[in-house]
Amino acid sequence: MADSKKIFVIDTNVILHDFHCIYNFQENDIVLPIVVLEELDKLKKGNDIINFHAREFTRELNEITGDKLFNGGISLGKGLGKLSVETGKPFSDKVTESFPENTPDHRILSITEHVKNKNKNKDVILISKDINLRLKAKSLGIKAQDYESDKITDIEPLNRNIEVNENIDAALISRLFNEDEGVPAEEFGLKPFAHQYFIFKSDRSSALAHYDPDEKVFNRVEKKRRYGISPRNAEQAFSVDALSRPEIQLVALTGKAGTGKTLLALATALHLEKQFQQILLARPIVPLANRDLGYLPGDVNEKISPYMTPLYDNLAVIKNNYKSNSREYKKIEEMLEKEKLVISPLAYIRGRSLSNVYFIVDEAQNLTPHEIKTIITRAGEGTKMIFTGDIQQIDSPYLDMKSNGLSYLTDKLLGQNIFAHVNLVKGERSYLAEMASNLL
Repeated sequence: MADSKKIFVIDTNVILHDFHCIYNFQENDIVLPIVVLEELDKLKKGNDIINFHAREFTRELNEITGDKLFNGGISLGKGLGKLSVETGKPFSDKVTESFPENTPDHRILSITEHVKNKNKNKDVILISKDINLRLKAKSLGIKAQDYESDKITDIEPLNRNIEVNENIDAALISRLFNEDEGVPAEEFGLKPFAHQYFIFKSDRSSALAHYDPDEKVFNRVEKKRRYGISPRNAEQAFSVDALSRPEIQLVALTGKAGTGKTLLALATALHLEKQFQQILLARPIVPLANRDLGYLPGDVNEKISPYMTPLYDNLAVIKNNYKSNSREYKKIEEMLEKEKLVISPLAYIRGRSLSNVYFIVDEAQNLTPHEIKTIITRAGEGTKMIFTGDIQQIDSPYLDMKSNGLSYLTDKLLGQNIFAHVNLVKGERSYLAEMASNLL
């Protein structure tokens, strides 16, 4: 008779994705292959996010270690299973025939096969973010799954956050234009969530509207110019509104390339700069083609420069709206010089106190849910945080549309009184960019 308790064998990339993962398997037991500890040891040094996760998990493991870790396992707490480390095992003929190369992945497969053969009355499942390793495991008859504890179940609500109502009474729309205090939501017959945006239409007029959860009213949204940048469509107008409202402390802007997410966030930050001590614009460094920064020539600043170029490009678009001798142009130069405006890799921000800061995190779809949480929990008084990204353009090999931090953030916080999300659809970069985004 099969035991209802399962055994999960954990791959290194799961720990680097979420260093608290061992507490998310309920009453089931967890096995760490010894090769995982070797890989984590090699990753402990460095300033990248994976180095931070490797160090944190090693510290966590040090707190629960003991002789039984290699002999029967140690309990992880009430209601949880045991954690054990399995030492290296010789490759079986089956593994050798299929995967003769002695790599960390194949050593993990060999250990998982050993655990499976030793526990024939239990389900033994390899958990990995690496789809290729999962396929290799399945080819050997080993069950394998992705780590799904922080995956969202449905991506569609993130794409439908702006509601269009085409049968609104023209008198209600007229009141949106004339009543500064707003129009009660109940008069529209709607039950919106906090800071939801609407396009209201009647047979002869239309209006853009925002739902205020505190006053329970709809207010009209105007297309407001921000530091030389004007919204070109309803989604951009909603974005500027959310980016400007002081009661909204956390904003997620999603959408494909060219929809204006980062540009609008930066322009609004510059417009509001007197309200904040500093403007921080950061992005995670995710080297393409799985190449480390060490492959690039030059010192550390020269290595990171290519990754920061898109952020400087957005700043250049704003500066080009003004002459070089204008007050606005000189103001930006002065802010850069005095570090009132800082553009930096995200890893360099870690550990900083983020009080009274307008903080923009670009390419947030390349962050894990835990990384997003870590960043937000750094927020002090007076700080506003903006996360922008395209959940269909993920550079990390271990994240997808449902497991990346930007999707997770939006899914979990939608409807909270200090959070707003706008999904931008229409590209405004150029006809060429829009065509490529839609058709290629």
